[in-house]
Amino acid sequence: MSDSREWTPQAIQAEIDALKHKPGALLPILHAIQDRFGFVPEGAVPIMAESLGQTRAEVHGVISFYHHFRTSPPGRHVLQVCRAEACQSVGARALEAHAKKRLGVDYHQTTADRDITLEAVYCLGNCACGPSIRVDDEIRGRITPEAFDDLVDELRTQPLEVIG
Repeated sequence: MSDSREWTPQAIQAEIDALKHKPGALLPILHAIQDRFGFVPEGAVPIMAESLGQTRAEVHGVISFYHHFRTSPPGRHVLQVCRAEACQSVGARALEAHAKKRLGVDYHQTTADRDITLEAVYCLGNCACGPSIRVDDEIRGRITPEAFDDLVDELRTQPLEVIG
């Protein structure tokens, strides 16, 4: 993910052109755009609609239906809490409440310092080690509220990456 790169209509069109020939191209295009920019910019909607022969409402409907897609840049770290049944059976609901309170945000929101975006996920495939979370691309299991707090402290003290 590269949310530090500014999107342009030309960059959006390049992602569309690379995938528009595929059946059901909208979902792969949305994934490609989010992978490249970290989110799906609102300005990309009319470009996708025109390129795919769809209405803006149809494109927006797909974006809003799938919770995976973001319409604003995420924080420096994306923290996902598993909400699947196996994790719920071992305390994920309490962890979820703790995470929201500790970060001061709800799901699909980013902390005021732009450090952490909180998201729900519905199975990380780590069922035997629940409750589980994913922070950026790393899955962690058996997360207690104390372990969550330690993780948040660790994330907030990491230096900013210099991308060049």
